[in-house]
Amino acid sequence: MITTAARGVERPVLRRALIEPDVSAVGAVAADCLVQELETWPKPGLVSHVDNGSHDDMDAATFRRSAAAIRPYLQRLADAGAHGCGMGRLRIIGLEAERAMLAATAGVNTHRGAIFGLGLLCAAAGARAGGLVDPALPLGDVVARLWGDSILDGPVLLHSHGSVARRRFRAGGARIEAATGFPSVYRIGLPSLRRATSVVPQDVEAARVEACFALIASVEDTNLLHRGGLDGLRFAHDEARSFIASGGVRAPGWRARAQSIHESFVARRLSPGGSADLLAMTLFVDAHERPVPRCLTRS
Repeated sequence: MITTAARGVERPVLRRALIEPDVSAVGAVAADCLVQELETWPKPGLVSHVDNGSHDDMDAATFRRSAAAIRPYLQRLADAGAHGCGMGRLRIIGLEAERAMLAATAGVNTHRGAIFGLGLLCAAAGARAGGLVDPALPLGDVVARLWGDSILDGPVLLHSHGSVARRRFRAGGARIEAATGFPSVYRIGLPSLRRATSVVPQDVEAARVEACFALIASVEDTNLLHRGGLDGLRFAHDEARSFIASGGVRAPGWRARAQSIHESFVARRLSPGGSADLLAMTLFVDAHERPVPRCLTRS
């Protein structure tokens, strides 16, 4: 309590303490999830630390530079979320992140989809830490509740590969995924990651591979539609579903089988980049919403 004098009378002035929410690690966690996605192999058609997949214009070093360049902007998105910023401000930061990405990669689009989806989840983590929503609310629900309408009403990049594929094939795409709370993350990626982690707890990469295949098996990936049309999408779905149905990473020789599928994607120049972005988002959500193990108590 502070007192002020007015006309000789002491009057109390009450000020609400402003406690800054601690979201300082959100950007670093998000960038690390991008690196974990990169360091997952075999990953059908996608760039990894082992090879370039179906891409001639990018490699692991390109992705590492990109992740480092956008890390400060992912943190800024978390800060903006913590301070209750609207979608307009988030878009501005996202566009700045894209420019930083393109500068770091000599114009190669490595993480545009991740900047959008993972960036929104960073903002949601900030909003939750800042007390703007129920702290028990899943991050996807935070995105849908705070910015869902604005996401759907926002500007569309008419000439992007994803937009062209969405219009041509009437696919949902990243905007619908985000506006509805990232159902692919919560219904497919996260359950697959956690099931595999419980079965092969000693091999964290295997759990990421399982989640990646599960996402490819189900997601209407506009990157696949752009590169291979409906036939390419069906091929990707069939191969990934076959891998999961045969036991996934629990089956003997799973890595050789996954590598064979990876090579078949490369031969067809298919690259499920949307599923890769969703894998990074899955890892981020898992890091923020991982169940706390029950403490053992003495009887």
